[in-house]
Amino acid sequence: MTGALDRTKLLAARFRAAQDRPYLATALFSLTVVESRRVPTMGVDRRWRCYVSPDFVDRLPVAQLAAVWIHEVAHLLRDHHGRADRLPGAGRHDHFRVNVAQDCEINDDLVADLLPLPVDRVEPKTFGMRDGLLFEQYLSMLPASVASHPGIDCGSGAHGLDRPWENGSPGGVSEVEAGAIRRDTAHGVRAHARTRGTVPAGWARWAAEVLEPKVDWRRALTGAVREAAAWASGAVDYTYHRPSRRSSAMRGVVLPSLRQPVPRVAIVVDTSGSMGDEELGAALAEVSGVLQAVGIGGNRVTVLSCDADVHAVRQVHTVGEVQLAGGGGTDLRVGVAAALKARPHFVIVLTDGYTPWPETPLESTRVIAGLIGSDAPQPPSWITTIRIDG
Repeated sequence: MTGALDRTKLLAARFRAAQDRPYLATALFSLTVVESRRVPTMGVDRRWRCYVSPDFVDRLPVAQLAAVWIHEVAHLLRDHHGRADRLPGAGRHDHFRVNVAQDCEINDDLVADLLPLPVDRVEPKTFGMRDGLLFEQYLSMLPASVASHPGIDCGSGAHGLDRPWENGSPGGVSEVEAGAIRRDTAHGVRAHARTRGTVPAGWARWAAEVLEPKVDWRRALTGAVREAAAWASGAVDYTYHRPSRRSSAMRGVVLPSLRQPVPRVAIVVDTSGSMGDEELGAALAEVSGVLQAVGIGGNRVTVLSCDADVHAVRQVHTVGEVQLAGGGGTDLRVGVAAALKARPHFVIVLTDGYTPWPETPLESTRVIAGLIGSDAPQPPSWITTIRIDG
């Protein structure tokens, strides 16, 4: 057991990291150091506090400590905790596997940049995976044996779950400040790439995403479905199944009461020859999750497989019940027409866009098109369009 944290050595390592990678300097110097004997090595929380083990600092030379500084700040710059929060439930709570996948996303860039990371690091090749992917992709590819890999816990600033050593120490960075740091760093990455051309591909990709953000289609789809569901729920109607309470004041007269319907949804799936089963399955799974999130399920969802004709119509409870059939030409107008027979409040169409569309808006029914593929043609303007990039 060592004495107090050797701050001189630790801060010298940070200074070296900032000198060697000047585009990361602002982010590195935004971290607040917190000494802790409970953290295994080094870890960060959501507020950009860096918890450091004195023993870990004593064991590593300055050059390796500088590489670890860059590794930890990369978790925060890449918003790993925010992205982990958006994972499906089962994956989100397995913080160890999430952290390993995140380390794979970071360390392939750091190794390619010749940074001397500790020998017990993990990188994609540790598990026979290729470089250059995002942690969400690595997470699904990790083998079951990853659970036996020891010593990885970069804190809630990485995997998103609070750790015992994160004690809410003073200082820290707000979400607004973190966004400004990310943008400043992204500009630094681009400037460095223009003048020296030595930025790893992963950092260049990250900078482009920060400075030229793409809309997350899952969020956009969720928003469109929520809006359509709210619109449908506002379509109140009269019913005699439960008479109005005012009937008691009018002898011999039964008054209807108002009801607010649970939205009915039809999903038209393009199963023509131009559509791939993998893309369709993934998009359908996302749509199912969105519908469940807004409280639409049970027998309220009808799925229709369609190419130039309708091949299967089913009310489903889970994605596993969906039957996809077809493989011919494409005319989703027949699928939409068939969907309207179930009197849905809104229709979701999953397609690559190479299809005729109804020429005029549908009466009392909204249409949301999930376009699969970056080159999918644009539907008519009255259709809510979400581009699904995978």
